[in-house]
Amino acid sequence: MRNPKPKEWSSTDYSKHFYADYKPFNFVDGEGVRCSLYVSGCLFACEGCYNKAIQNFSYGQPYTRELEDRIIDDLGQDYVQGMTLLGGEPFLNTEVCLSLVDRIRAEYGETKDIWSWSGYTFEELLKESDDKLELLSKIDILVDGRFELKLLDLNLQFRGSSNQRILDVKKSLEKREAVIWTGCVDADKKFEKIRKEI
Repeated sequence: MRNPKPKEWSSTDYSKHFYADYKPFNFVDGEGVRCSLYVSGCLFACEGCYNKAIQNFSYGQPYTRELEDRIIDDLGQDYVQGMTLLGGEPFLNTEVCLSLVDRIRAEYGETKDIWSWSGYTFEELLKESDDKLELLSKIDILVDGRFELKLLDLNLQFRGSSNQRILDVKKSLEKREAVIWTGCVDADKKFEKIRKEI
């Protein structure tokens, strides 16, 4: 796992504007029915990463206006709650993500929520470049922090390791400190491991 200094990694230096996958109408990448865009490229290199191939910035295909049009159309379905940005690392693909986020806000205002996963913590993002801060300011929920294999917990809601948090971004930015999303059911909960009896 790599730990960058503030502003060490620039989206303009690394992003090739590629995406690895687009999954409309899923139930796993946040609350409710969602459309999920997996952007290509990540430098954190977390041990046990379940999307290792997507760490490559050249993986997948170029992000296009046609794909963006499709995403905007899919989000128009009444039963879709919102958009999720994953990867890869959305905050190292800010041009792609901001293009999509700005379009969502222009088309749907605040009626669709926007989630993002990131290897950056909220505190790290506060010290980051303007493009990263802009993206942060335009999303609703951030699942933050590197995946840590030694802290793997398959019982956790919407995250893989217990160091990661589900944050309400607007409230966090107002207070300038991490505020846990009120929908998080297990922020302070410990789960007893289930033992298989033979």
